[in-house]
Amino acid sequence: MLRISDTVSLAEWELTESFTRSQGPGGQNVNKVETAVELRFEAERSPHLPAPVKARLKKLAGRRWTLDGAIVIRAEETRSQTRNRELARERLVEMVRAALVAPKRRVATKPTYGSTLRRLKAKSVRGEVKAGRGRVEGEDD
Repeated sequence: MLRISDTVSLAEWELTESFTRSQGPGGQNVNKVETAVELRFEAERSPHLPAPVKARLKKLAGRRWTLDGAIVIRAEETRSQTRNRELARERLVEMVRAALVAPKRRVATKPTYGSTLRRLKAKSVRGEVKAGRGRVEGEDD
């Protein structure tokens, strides 16, 4: 059971971990030990997440969201498999927590009367400046 918040936690059957050999430094260790972790969370099939949260999660996941509705997180920063597992799980928890927060609804407001007058005055002043440019009429040399 992976605990996300007080109300939401994910079951172990929703998470699948696979291990591969990691890239980068590590000496001979990198060629023998499978330290990189690929955590797969079946988000679309999860009964613990409501539909709006799934939609926000899909947007947050981006390229990590697969066609069959799973999130794939890869962690290969450290040379320890257990630490990489922890990192992958932490990333998943952070992502789901971010999706749990509903964005604030934007309240449309009208510009004030004074700000409308100031804008129109500035436009007319700018128009006069531009009208003053151009060829001067009547002076033929």
